[in-house]
Amino acid sequence: MTAENAKQAQQFIEMIPHAKALGMEITQIGDGMTQIEMDYDTRFIGDPETQVISGGAVSALMDTCCGAAVMSHPKVVGATATIDLRIDYMRGATPGQRIRARAEVYHLTRTVAFVRAVSFDDDAENPVASAKGAFTVEQSE
Repeated sequence: MTAENAKQAQQFIEMIPHAKALGMEITQIGDGMTQIEMDYDTRFIGDPETQVISGGAVSALMDTCCGAAVMSHPKVVGATATIDLRIDYMRGATPGQRIRARAEVYHLTRTVAFVRAVSFDDDAENPVASAKGAFTVEQSE
């Protein structure tokens, strides 16, 4: 991954209003793989009774992480957009714990990047959700 790709990916999430509002932070990035994390925040609780973060916040984290993974791929230039994203929720994230998403590009065509992602809290062996999606790309010559 080039330093330019990493810089573009960081700028990408900083320019997205919801990513900034959710406090997303890139913690790992390189060669088509990205990890983004966000702290537990009571503003994003989806169920007041259980205190679990809303699925919308988790899906935004996963979608953003997938997009950043595409942008970090060494053959990709420029921005990306989500074509399709399927998210399977397995459990609610544990209240109070930081949420992480890790995404990787597993196949790249001339115009589409295929990405897999998983989100988890402190229990990395017990995912909160998994995702699989397709994203637009422009490849370098």
